[in-house]
Amino acid sequence: MNLEILTLNDLKAMKEEILAEIKQTHQLNQDENIWLKSSEVRKLLSCSEGTLINLRASGMLPYSKVNGTIYIRKSDLNKLLNSNIVA
Repeated sequence: MNLEILTLNDLKAMKEEILAEIKQTHQLNQDENIWLKSSEVRKLLSCSEGTLINLRASGMLPYSKVNGTIYIRKSDLNKLLNSNIVA
């Protein structure tokens, strides 16, 4: 039977790894809840209003419309960019 001895430093290192994973997961969950106005998305993509309209109309970029203002989830924008990576 093999026994391993854990030191206080081993436990501290494990704690730091777990906390880092929790922070990363929390950040990803926060991105899900960030909504950008279409003007902010146009600036981020450096695209025209027409291009953004085409992305929405084609279904490539989901959106929500409230009182005439269009909002796009940051996570959906990231999905669009990640799905179009050219290697």
